[in-house]
Amino acid sequence: MNVIALAIGGFAGTLFRYWLSEVIPPLGSGFPLGILIINLLGCFALGLLFTATPGRWRIPPQVRLGLGTGVMGAFTTFSTFSVQSAALLRSGHAATAGLYIALSVGGGLALAFAGVRLGRGLRTQGEGAP
Repeated sequence: MNVIALAIGGFAGTLFRYWLSEVIPPLGSGFPLGILIINLLGCFALGLLFTATPGRWRIPPQVRLGLGTGVMGAFTTFSTFSVQSAALLRSGHAATAGLYIALSVGGGLALAFAGVRLGRGLRTQGEGAP
């Protein structure tokens, strides 16, 4: 049942993300406004879901899994990062939160650049091949 909830939620989150990214074009400077809105909406929705569902809104665990991990996981993983960071800060683990945030953002950017560089190198190598 968990796998079905994840699959349905993931499918819905993927479609919603695609739709929003098509509806909200980048700003003139190339600023990815749609993706920013997606990430911020995901942070709000996941924070609300994980805070309200255990006590106030009684929903089955499979539905919570499908909405949280499925929909929000496919919609944006930035929301998970933000909720985890907030939980570390709330629980008094500021140093751990700072390290997690720095490694996630700094490491993510560094690895994105590394992936682009590697991809360009592989593309260039493939151009001369028959």
